[in-house]
Amino acid sequence: MNHTWHAIGLGLRRGWTEFRFSLRSPQDQGFYLFMGVVTLAYLWFNRDSEVEGTDLLMPTVALPSILGALLAFGVIIGPAYSLAMEREDGTLLRHKAVPHGMQGYVTGQLLYHSLGLVPLLLVILVPGFLLFDGLMSEGASGWLTFAWVLVLGLLATLPIGMVLGSIVPGVQKVGTWGMLPVLVVTAISGIFAPMQALWGWVQVVGQVFPTYWIGLGMRSAFLPDSAAAAELGGSWRTGTTVAVLVAWAVAGLLVTPAVLRRMARRQSGSQVQEAREAALQWVK
Repeated sequence: MNHTWHAIGLGLRRGWTEFRFSLRSPQDQGFYLFMGVVTLAYLWFNRDSEVEGTDLLMPTVALPSILGALLAFGVIIGPAYSLAMEREDGTLLRHKAVPHGMQGYVTGQLLYHSLGLVPLLLVILVPGFLLFDGLMSEGASGWLTFAWVLVLGLLATLPIGMVLGSIVPGVQKVGTWGMLPVLVVTAISGIFAPMQALWGWVQVVGQVFPTYWIGLGMRSAFLPDSAAAAELGGSWRTGTTVAVLVAWAVAGLLVTPAVLRRMARRQSGSQVQEAREAALQWVK
């Protein structure tokens, strides 16, 4: 047990260190700035548009949905790319050789990608509250809802990214195996268009995945109770949101360790070398 906690502690320190390095990275800084500018520009150009069937302005409704989409997309694709890349460069093989090394690795990844959401949320929310009115009409209760949706959303989607990174053949396949399906799921999850505007069977499929429920939870945090009339069922369905996200989190907790163990058992030095040679061919 002491060895396990020691590995978890090392993982937490590794995750914190990687997060600090990412804050100093020009590439990561550019990504945060780009996403913030694009999101705020979209909201600004639609600042006077009212959402059909309501008296709410577009930024008020669109911002929480966009935050939900960024949360789901970022914590699926980010871990998937990291895991696939570190599987190819030998990082996972080194962790595998250390007692409880995989536990430490997974802990570090969870902390790093969770913290990575903080600057992204800040560059959108801080200017958003300065530019637009009525974004958090529920006050303290809205912030509390935002907090639990954020936590449950992370727990529900991070395991998906870890599993995806474990099963893809290589880094180049993450886009095909992960990014494209995630974009499709996001498109049918009521993030960019009201769920009611979609076909009935698409609505059913969209509600299977956590992305819809994260977006719904975010809207329930930011919007007044009267806005729930525009949602499916005419309510925020808070209980169902909690149940679905918890179910995905529990499923991830059960499935992800088994998938990671299987991947670790199959990992070898020869596979790392083959992956490096394949990557070189790709670059050429």
